Amino acid sequence: MQTRNKILDDVSQLFTNAVGVAQGAKEEAETAMKGWMDRWLADRNLVTREEFDAVRAMAEKARAENAALEARIAALESAAKPKAAAKPRARAGKAGGAKKTAK
Repeated sequence: MQTRNKILDDVSQLFTNAVGVAQGAKEEAETAMKGWMDRWLADRNLVTREEFDAVRAMAEKARAENAALEARIAALESAAKPKAAAKPRARAGKAGGAKKTAK
């Protein structure tokens, strides 16, 4: 007595091959769809997440540097104000003295 039927073996082999073909077709369809989506997104000038994060980090760094420079300018201006106020008074006194000697 035969334990395996030839017809059932053939049907089983057919289904196994069909599943393999279906898996290959699925992978090919996924690859084609991914390529199509990549081209479509590239045509729309959209950026990737990595590019966005890089530009965002650059902007944050620029803002931090800008704030540091603003603080430095404010400190330099506040330090320069007393010196600037003292210089015109000294000049005014010298100019006034020069006028008195000219008379």
